[in-house]
Amino acid sequence: MSAFTAEFIGTMLLILLGNGVVANVVLKGTKGSNGGWIVITTGWALSVFSGVVIAGPYSGAHLNPAVTLALALAGKFGWEGVGSYILAQMLGAMTGALLVWLMYRPHFDATEDGEAKLACFCTGPAIRHRASNVFSEALGTFVLIFVIFYFTNPELGNEKTPIGMGSLGAIPVAFLVWAIGLSLGGTTGYAINPARDLGPRLVHALMPIKNKCHSDWSYAWVPLVGPVAGAAVAAGLFILLKG
Repeated sequence: MSAFTAEFIGTMLLILLGNGVVANVVLKGTKGSNGGWIVITTGWALSVFSGVVIAGPYSGAHLNPAVTLALALAGKFGWEGVGSYILAQMLGAMTGALLVWLMYRPHFDATEDGEAKLACFCTGPAIRHRASNVFSEALGTFVLIFVIFYFTNPELGNEKTPIGMGSLGAIPVAFLVWAIGLSLGGTTGYAINPARDLGPRLVHALMPIKNKCHSDWSYAWVPLVGPVAGAAVAAGLFILLKG
């Protein structure tokens, strides 16, 4: 499997299972309706585990443009691969979101709340305050990236590939995302991944979803800028401490 294919499939699974658990909790008439925040954060953690298990051996399982950029900034991933990785992540995220809509389409049709439908695709703030929202996304992403740096084993002889990126080694990454969701996710829904938010938001805008609301493009820059900023700070601090 090529690295591009691995990033595509891994990100697709990430979004299929991650946004799938949101749909199961917030849409009308599902078996998991009103399951709550613990169900959502647990589902997202396990979605990360699933995506990492598939992609890890072939691409390092970035599954997130912020991870790719941070690793490149820290010299752990070649800049020549950044564009193809991000493209694969975006396409995978869009495909995963499309599959969630197809999977839950009768429940989308049965749900009157347009905001709930939007939540099955992308994030939104609990309290809309741009500066605080950007800080929340930046801080959550900082924690994600900074801890991932310390999953790296220099003894592997290839510092571009974090350990814990395949099979049972994916568990630490899943627990990390679970911790971020439980502790820091309540303000913005913890996108901490530009592709995770932008790709599905585009699908929401393009698909003929019954009685859908706006795609909230006025907020869409927040889960892009925040994660990139958090990733850059994490990379910078890691380089400083390493040196």
